[in-house]
Order: sequence, then C-alpha cells, then structure tokens
Amino acid sequence: MTDLTLYHNPRCSKSRGALELLEARGLAPTVVRYLETPLNTAQLKALLGKLGITARQLLRTGEDEYKTLDLADATLSEAQVIAAIAAHPKLMERPILETADKAVMGRPPEKILEILP
Repeated sequence: MTDLTLYHNPRCSKSRGALELLEARGLAPTVVRYLETPLNTAQLKALLGKLGITARQLLRTGEDEYKTLDLADATLSEAQVIAAIAAHPKLMERPILETADKAVMGRPPEKILEILP
C-alpha cells in the first residue's frame, strides 16, 4: 500500500509510535510534518470527512492556543474551528493516518492498524 499519508509531529511519542508501527510492517508512508507544512481549510475539511468527525473533535484542548482563541466557545461554527486549526496547526490532534478513502486518528498509535489491509 503506497497511498498512505501520516500527519506527524516527531516530538510526539504517539506520532513516533505510529510511524514505527508502519515501518515495522514494511510500509513507508508519505510523512507530512503538519507543523512545518500546515493543512489549509480545504485539506482539513477533506481530512475531517475521511475521519468522520467534526473539527472540534480534532482539537487539542490542552494547547495554549485553545484557551487564547476561546475555542471552548460552543457558539463557534465548524468553519471557525477549521480556520483556527489551519492558522494554528499545533491545535490538530495527532498522529493521523490517511489512505485514499479514509483516515484514522492514532490515539493510541495502534488504532492506525484499523485501516490497513
């Protein structure tokens, strides 16, 4: 399987664990260091569609930006939350493994195995 993309933060132990799981199976995903190459709003919408979750479910609520931007405000629209993640990629939960038609959040890292053949 070559159509694997891993949204990765090398400083995150869960993200490193997911990459190690893939490599141990002989898989070489395209690694996107999303903090260096942030996803734009269209890419985030597509990824959320594959994940089957809302933008709010993709948020890292422990980040300072979450508090600073008042993202706990339930009146914020999906588009506003997506825009916040696009502008502040640190807010995006990781790791995420994406295939051509689906994606899964690797928390715990073993969850990525669910979408592998």
